Amino acid sequence: MRAYVLITAEAGSSELIEHHLKDSGVDRVDPVAGTYDLVAVIESEDSRRIGELVMKTIQRTPGVISTVTLMTLN
Repeated sequence: MRAYVLITAEAGSSELIEHHLKDSGVDRVDPVAGTYDLVAVIESEDSRRIGELVMKTIQRTPGVISTVTLMTLN
């Protein structure tokens, strides 16, 4: 199972967030241009692990304003 987490960050905090999330077990974090600032990719056999990473790690990271999580269907 894979989830894409679209992250809106405070100005100037994207690089710090990227490093923190990678150190916290997020598989991939990429800076993007557009409505969102970062996209995190989480892969796990357990959807609960994905939920925990989103709610307990990503959303609680300093500088993160908001997230949108997109779960794959396959």
